Amino acid sequence: MDKTAAEETRTPSHAGTADTLGVAARVFAPIVAAGAVKRRPKAMAFAERRQTDRAAIDLLRRLRGEHGPGPLVLSVPKRTVAVLLDHGDVGRVLDQTPAQFTPDTVEKHAALGRFQRHGPLLSRGRDRERRRPFNETVLDQDRPLHHLAEPLWHKVTEECDRLAEAAGRSGRLAWRDFEPVWARLVRRVVFGDAAADDRGLTALLDSLRREANWAYLRPRHESARAELADRLLARLEPADPGSLAGAVADAAPGPEVHPEDQVAHWLFAYDAAALVLMRTLAALSAHPGPRHGVRTELAAAGASGPEELPYLRACVLESLRLWPTTPLLLRDATADTEWGGEVLPAGTSFVVYTPLFHRDPERLPYADRFTPRVWLDGTADAEPAMTPFSGGPARCPGRNLVLFTVTTALAALLRRNEYRPTATGPLVHGRPEPATLNPYSMVFTPTAA
Repeated sequence: MDKTAAEETRTPSHAGTADTLGVAARVFAPIVAAGAVKRRPKAMAFAERRQTDRAAIDLLRRLRGEHGPGPLVLSVPKRTVAVLLDHGDVGRVLDQTPAQFTPDTVEKHAALGRFQRHGPLLSRGRDRERRRPFNETVLDQDRPLHHLAEPLWHKVTEECDRLAEAAGRSGRLAWRDFEPVWARLVRRVVFGDAAADDRGLTALLDSLRREANWAYLRPRHESARAELADRLLARLEPADPGSLAGAVADAAPGPEVHPEDQVAHWLFAYDAAALVLMRTLAALSAHPGPRHGVRTELAAAGASGPEELPYLRACVLESLRLWPTTPLLLRDATADTEWGGEVLPAGTSFVVYTPLFHRDPERLPYADRFTPRVWLDGTADAEPAMTPFSGGPARCPGRNLVLFTVTTALAALLRRNEYRPTATGPLVHGRPEPATLNPYSMVFTPTAA
């Protein structure tokens, strides 16, 4: 393959045992402890107190200074693992996915395979060629507003209007108030109104996701996985035309697509979106400028139907930049790859620690500030390693749908109330944003907007 001059200079370096152990302890271990597939609230609270993401960013920046910007190959037995340290290298890997770097990795099979064995991230070749287009079609990957935006808007707005009203009466909005409403909202969006109260389905998936946190270390519960698949298929029939289930029926997937596993992944992704919403609400409560910008946009838009709400959408994206819900992007090389004159073998696992690239002060002057405008003027989009929804051909096909759902939910909450933290937290206007932010501990006091 042709190499640019920049690629020529990014020769891999090889970490010794001490540096490898440092990366394991400061980068990988906190992610595993917090729950890579289903977050653990107590571990997240500890991570916020210790600001574990800041420690990981500082370590990788130091190693980049000592070893150079090329991939850092860790000292791991029987495997080649390379941590990317350069923004351009991240862009290269993502742009050449899945042809040269597949997202279908050993780690994902060990974890995600517990509840979505045929999911989009666990597929290659013809299987991927069938399943990826199905996801892109049903989720309307390239449309800012999904073709079902009107009925979905009504579902989301109804749920969040009720939540905002209840919060106004009780005088508080906390995670435990928000989480069951979000789960109900997601079931209505994905399956339709008949599934609104199917808490058992969500509980079963959550149980399997908690098991998935252990990856290789626990046996699989095949009976529970089979039960989940059966329940998901049952919820897809009969298809509610005003939900994603209706779009699934319109796509008429064959059995090799395994739509039940695709849907399991959507539910998994929507759970992460809940974290984004709470963090965005917290950021807006702390920053008067962006909060005023959102209120101005909402006043101009009205509340009669779906809107793109570009400024609020930018605030959500900025929350994802500062506190990414996918801190690790993993890709395995499908063939030998050349890096600055050195060849890394097929099967090399390339690791992207997204907080490093989203918070890199050596490249981003706004690294530790809440700056929504970078998503409106093209600044963020020009960065090859700015990956709130991954990037390249394997970017998240649900990006626009998730952004629409979160912005619609926030708009409904903010139209009724202002929200202020009930206690002093890590977000303080005028100070650098914390690297780790725990949404589970957030409690807001609402007042009428």
